Amino acid sequence: MSTRDVGVVIVAGGSGSRTDGTELKQFRWVAGKPMLLQALRAFQDHPAVAMVVCVLPQRYAGDPPPWLFQCDSDRMLVSVGGDTRAESVANGLEDLPAECRTVLIHDAARPLVSLEMIDRVIVEARKGHGAIAALPVVDTLKAVDADGRITHTVPRAGLWRAQTPQGFPREVIERAHREAMTNGTHATATDDAALCEAIGVEVRVVRGSERTMKVTEEGDFARAEALAPLVD
Repeated sequence: MSTRDVGVVIVAGGSGSRTDGTELKQFRWVAGKPMLLQALRAFQDHPAVAMVVCVLPQRYAGDPPPWLFQCDSDRMLVSVGGDTRAESVANGLEDLPAECRTVLIHDAARPLVSLEMIDRVIVEARKGHGAIAALPVVDTLKAVDADGRITHTVPRAGLWRAQTPQGFPREVIERAHREAMTNGTHATATDDAALCEAIGVEVRVVRGSERTMKVTEEGDFARAEALAPLVD
C-alpha cells in the first residue's frame, strides 16, 4: 500500500471574473458536480494523499457550501484565500499537517484531473525535485505588437504548456515561497514551478492531458462537459 505522505493544496480563491453570473466559477457544475468537488474527490481517490486543503475566498472559508463535505471530510481542510494566487497557495501550505512531505498544488478551475496524471506528478516529485503536468506546444506561435501586427514567429521546439497539478518536496516549495516573499516576486507569480525555477530548483515535466483543461471563460464549460467522458 502507498505511504500517505502527500498533501494537496487546491486553489479556489479567485473571483472568476471572466465567466457569466454571480456564482463563483469554481462552484459551478461540470459533469455532474461542482468543479471544486470534482478535483477534491479526484485527489482523495489517490492512495498516497493524506490531506487536501481547499483554499476558498474569505467570505466562503468560514461557511463553505454544503456540497464540499461530500467527500472524505477527515482528509479535507478549508483555508482562507489571499489577495493573489501565490498568497493563497502559501496559506494552504501552512495548513497542511506535518506528515505531508510531498505537496501537490492544483487549480480548482481544472476539474477533470485523472488518477494517472496525479500519480505521474507524485512519482516524479518524490525523486526530490519539482514536477509539473504539461503538454508540448503543437500550434505555430506568433509574437504580435500592440497594433496586432506579427513581429516574428516563435520557434515551438522545446515549448510546453504548463498545467496542474504541480508537485514538489515540501521543504522545496515552502522555501521557494519564502524567498519570493523576501525578494518581492511573490505577488506576480503565475505558477509554483516559476518560484522554484527562480531559486535554482530542478523542475521536470510529466505528460499532462487535454482533458485537464482550465475553465477560464464561459465557453469553456461546454468544452469541459464534452471532454469529461474521455479517458486520459
